[in-house]
Amino acid sequence: MTAQDVDKASETRVSTARTPDAPTSHRALIALLLIGNTAVIAVYMGAGVLLAVQAAQISPSRKVAALGTVTGVAALVATLVQPVVGALSDRGERRNPWILGGALAGFGLLAVLADLRTVLLLTIGWCAVSAALNAYQVAIGSVVPDRIPESLRGTASGFVSLGIPLGAFLGPWLAARAAPVSLRTGYLLLGGLVAFAALLLTSLARERRIPGARSAGLRGQLTSLVSALRGRDFRWAFTGRALITLGYFSVAGFQLYIVQDHTVLPEGLSPVEAVAVLSPVGAVAMAVSTGLGGVLSDRTGRRKPFVAGAAIVSAVAALLPVFSDSWGAMLVFAALNGLGFGCFMAVDLAIVTLVLPSASDAARDLGVLNMAQAGPQIVSPLIGSLAVSVLGGYTGLFLVAGAVAVLGSLAMLPIRGVR
Repeated sequence: MTAQDVDKASETRVSTARTPDAPTSHRALIALLLIGNTAVIAVYMGAGVLLAVQAAQISPSRKVAALGTVTGVAALVATLVQPVVGALSDRGERRNPWILGGALAGFGLLAVLADLRTVLLLTIGWCAVSAALNAYQVAIGSVVPDRIPESLRGTASGFVSLGIPLGAFLGPWLAARAAPVSLRTGYLLLGGLVAFAALLLTSLARERRIPGARSAGLRGQLTSLVSALRGRDFRWAFTGRALITLGYFSVAGFQLYIVQDHTVLPEGLSPVEAVAVLSPVGAVAMAVSTGLGGVLSDRTGRRKPFVAGAAIVSAVAALLPVFSDSWGAMLVFAALNGLGFGCFMAVDLAIVTLVLPSASDAARDLGVLNMAQAGPQIVSPLIGSLAVSVLGGYTGLFLVAGAVAVLGSLAMLPIRGVR
């Protein structure tokens, strides 16, 4: 997901832009997409903090299970929404209505989330928010293959990917400052952020509809999603991305509870403030390794060693809090975990573009791969809560996260199309 990931050879595997140039320049569109992706990642990461606080208020003695239930059920909703919205927006030949509609619906739903006082209602509410935001996310993710020419495709992917570390910093930072005031304030800030980004994108980058550009019927589009996974290399790339993303976000989703119940914090530092410190540490490390990993993998022409290195760094990072509950160990963990995940993301897109089953269906196939990234982000708290409950605490969570990262790296090794 970095600019350096996509070299000239891989770009030829991706479809050309499907719409004519809009009045907005391509570089301006890339900047707007960066803002849009940063906003939705910020909502996911910031809401993770607010949901953790809210779950603890509703069910103090069973907060881990409550949070896992809320986010786990929402994962099922998100898994269904992504391909359906993608197919519907393909059929309607427009992305902007889904971008704007999803963002505004998400803002409205986030506005009422703070008033929900039971685990059941919070689960229903977060499912609705997840559905709206996934509609936004899948539409905004389709803009790059739709409207950016091949000559700028790598740059676009790189800038849009910067939204991950930026959003991972911005969301928890806003949530940590809003939570002591009120949960409602935090949810409104996050919802307003994504609504503003959507309004900016859809008003400044208007798209042109091309009748007949997407002629496949809805049923055919939904059925074709499965065909992408028939490619052997593509299937391994999908599996590796899903596992490594799952390992990373399994811990990230429980950051507040980890520093609250597992970590010995310095005197005067509250758990919410600790999260606000850890998030930028991880985000900066991720941004650095994303850039360096992409450049070095391009120069060497090798991808798998960087994936393996990223998994090793992530596994070592996961062991630190197992052996030490100190604040220093958590800071080092945040930095190393960010470095490992960022390095993987730097190389992952380069691998993906080299193993796409069909150049003519690149947008569809990239959409399928988005499910391997978006799904684990949402389902990871459910997996994390099970690890904490079954394995007897957060030590088990870190061990599971490290093991999953290693498995994700191993899943990349059978890919034949890259070195």
